[in-house]
Amino acid sequence: MATRANSNVDRLLVEAVTTHQLGPYSLHLDAGECVTLSGPSGSGKSLLLRAIADLDPHEGHVFLNNTQSENIPAPQWRQKVCLLPADSQWWHDDVGTHFTANATNADHSTNEKYPYFKSLGFDDSTYSWQVSRLSSGEKQRLALARALMNQPEVLLLDEPTASLDPQSTRAVEELVASYQQETGAAVLWISHDADQRARVSKRHYFLNPDGLQETSP
Repeated sequence: MATRANSNVDRLLVEAVTTHQLGPYSLHLDAGECVTLSGPSGSGKSLLLRAIADLDPHEGHVFLNNTQSENIPAPQWRQKVCLLPADSQWWHDDVGTHFTANATNADHSTNEKYPYFKSLGFDDSTYSWQVSRLSSGEKQRLALARALMNQPEVLLLDEPTASLDPQSTRAVEELVASYQQETGAAVLWISHDADQRARVSKRHYFLNPDGLQETSP
C-alpha cells in the first residue's frame, strides 16, 4: 500500500504499532507541531521512537505525509524521520568529520556550512575538537546540529536536554521551535520535565502499561 486514502494528511501517522511485545500504539503529528511523550522508566518510550524510525522490528503502520514507511527506502526514511537518541553515536576522532560527511554546502565558513552551530553555543573552533574531549551535554547539542543538517520532516527527540544546563536547554528548545517554524517539521519529544513540556508543546501523550493516553502537557 503506497498511500493512505485520507484527505486530512498528517505529517506523521502511527497506526497500531507494536514492538518488542509492547503496544499497539497509535498517534499523529501535524506539520509544524511539537508533541511531548512521557511515562515511567522502562515503559517503552525509546522503543516506540525506534520503531517509528524503522530501526527495530515492528508491526502496524507508520505514514509520512500519507506514504507508508515500507514504500520509502530505509536510509531515506531515517533521514526524513530522524531519531536523536539519548546517547548519540560518534564514529570519527574529530567533530568536523561527522559534519563534512553530510555537508551539502560548499562554503568553508563553519557558521554558513553548519548554521546550527552558533545557535547551540559553538563556533568555528568546534570543528577541530576531538570527540573524546566532549562532555555529554556537548555531544547532545552537536548531535542535534548534525541531525538537522539532513533537513528531516519529523524529529524524534529522546530526552535531548537531559544533560544540559538551563541556558543550553533553552537554546535547544529555541532552535527546535525555529526549525519547526521554518520547515514545517513535526516533533515527537520525550521529556519528563513538566515545565519543559508546557513550553514546547500543546499536546502530550503519556505511555503506561495500558497504552498511550493523550493528556495536557
